[in-house]
Amino acid sequence: MKRIALTLGFLFMLMLNSCTGVPEGLEPVAGFEPNRYLGKWYEIARLDHSFERNLSNVTAHYSRKEGGEIVVINRGFDGKTEEWKEIKGRARFIKSESVGSLKVSFFGPFYGGYHIIALDKENYAYAMVAGPNRSYLWILARDKTLSPKTLSDLVLKAKDWGFETQNLIYVEQK
Repeated sequence: MKRIALTLGFLFMLMLNSCTGVPEGLEPVAGFEPNRYLGKWYEIARLDHSFERNLSNVTAHYSRKEGGEIVVINRGFDGKTEEWKEIKGRARFIKSESVGSLKVSFFGPFYGGYHIIALDKENYAYAMVAGPNRSYLWILARDKTLSPKTLSDLVLKAKDWGFETQNLIYVEQK
């Protein structure tokens, strides 16, 4: 019985860890500066998921608590219900704060990966973020729009990395 409990515990921990891993073949940005990433970001494009379905005007706001934890507030307008939706979570760096790889939780002890795989390191004007696998992708910017060339370059890079960019949703920002 003890062996079964240990095996189940190990499998549970393995499952939780797999939700925060970096997709195979991708690397989070190095030389990351967390304090420059804080503040408001606009969602420019995303792969569809039920938790963001029908949302426009999506933003993410990152702030820092004492102790280093990052507070995450995601907000968007649901066109079907005509209501604003908001969810608050927390994020922690997986390894070093100089690597753009975090685990984020919106629901208790369950974490998902948040891996910054492309970043405008000069101005922190845009970022591309992957989840624990290639079905999660977000393109974020400090402004409500990105230049067509920058957006095109990011989408091409995501396609080269194996993301299904033909399924991207380009988010309306008013």
